[in-house]
Amino acid sequence: MSKLPLGCAIAGLLAFAAPAAMAQPASPGPASPGPGPREVPARSLPVPTAPSPQVQRLIAAPLRQGWNTPPTTPEGWRALAEAGAAATRLGLPGLRERLKVDVEAAEMGGVKVFRVTPREIRPEHRNRLLIHVHGGCYVLNPGEAGLPEAIFMAGFGGFRVVSVDYRMPPEAYFPAALDDAMAVWKAALQTNDPRNMAIFGSSAGGALTLEMVLRAKAEGLPLPAAIAPGTPMSDVTGVGDSFQTNGLVDNVLVAVDGFCDAATRFYANGHDLRDPLLSPIYGDLRGFPPTILTTGTRDLLLSNTVRMHRALRQAGVEAALQVFEGQSHAHYYRDDTAPESREAFTEIAGFFDRHLGK
Repeated sequence: MSKLPLGCAIAGLLAFAAPAAMAQPASPGPASPGPGPREVPARSLPVPTAPSPQVQRLIAAPLRQGWNTPPTTPEGWRALAEAGAAATRLGLPGLRERLKVDVEAAEMGGVKVFRVTPREIRPEHRNRLLIHVHGGCYVLNPGEAGLPEAIFMAGFGGFRVVSVDYRMPPEAYFPAALDDAMAVWKAALQTNDPRNMAIFGSSAGGALTLEMVLRAKAEGLPLPAAIAPGTPMSDVTGVGDSFQTNGLVDNVLVAVDGFCDAATRFYANGHDLRDPLLSPIYGDLRGFPPTILTTGTRDLLLSNTVRMHRALRQAGVEAALQVFEGQSHAHYYRDDTAPESREAFTEIAGFFDRHLGK
């Protein structure tokens, strides 16, 4: 049997392997349509079975009452905040006892705070301090009502926590919340090594966590050793795929044009929503401390969270992302008996432990 030269053999194999479409020039077809919306038929979403029974109950809850009828007056916003705070305060004594923490009202840098202290501080955390900024779309959870997340962190993580009771509308508008949080940060720096401190918070508190780092960079202040912005309102301009895909699926925030958007605009008081001190994703993220972000697959701010994670990575920042199955906005601190809650805060505590000094 005669042998073909190597070049001929390769050419034959390539011809055999080439798809038929490559043999003749393709005839031009109709022009493909440009980008357009995806039509999704109405459907019923079952409660996923993977989450714990506690989280399944959260997922199955109806949409937040009044999500599409926000107040239209300063007095209305104040009344809404007070009503919600009263309901939250009822559950705080039991939460403190179950997680074995004590709470004491205090003041730092001229700002009201709450010191949240585990009854047993872990030895490795004795020289560490966490600063907490609560959520609530910049207008909700005044006073003790802003404490549940801080209590979760102190109880599950074993850290001392200072929770900032920042001013909110209608008493004070942008940038009052950030100014108060920074006053507490500066006061904490007087008695604590920044290498032993971290900042955390969710929703508006997640945005404030990021905004605090931007402000500290701008002012030449020491940065925390790590931060944990949970489901942060990192872009309040309404940009993000999950504002559409999780609209009317998230039963907490519900929709892009719901009460939280109205609350943020009330707080912004006419200020440009693209300002990085309102939408930190548009800020200079270079030099940020290691960051861990948390969200859920039904969270309206899923895109805000994953876009922030990607922007941090693009800026060369160490960033971790934990996403929980089925959870809507900040469900991970709605029920302290849910195993997912312990897991979320244990994960954050472990991240802090790796990056904070002793």
